[in-house]
Amino acid sequence: MRTLDNIVSDRGSKYAVSGAPCRSAEEARALVDQLKMIKKFAKATHNTWGLLCAAGPIKHDDGESGAGMVILRMLEREGLRDHVVVVTRWYGGKHLGGDRFRHVQTAVRTYLDSLA
Repeated sequence: MRTLDNIVSDRGSKYAVSGAPCRSAEEARALVDQLKMIKKFAKATHNTWGLLCAAGPIKHDDGESGAGMVILRMLEREGLRDHVVVVTRWYGGKHLGGDRFRHVQTAVRTYLDSLA
């Protein structure tokens, strides 16, 4: 799994993004579990992910309501299939409101750009 750390920092919250080739929800969960074997990621507030695969679009918000849909939309726009993208957030104590979706987009865009 490829990880890009310290993508965004805002009001104490920090974001990272990870991804890897993946073909199913089960494989995506296993990859997230593997990521969470790293202590820093296990302590994260949210590990949200999205995946476009043969079974269709699959997402998991991990308590960050709506974040998985943001990831899916970006994967659909990019045409990236069979590749899970995980956005990790460490909550900094202050609510970000709608800015949190912008930060998820920034993290996913950074990851997609790194694939080119």
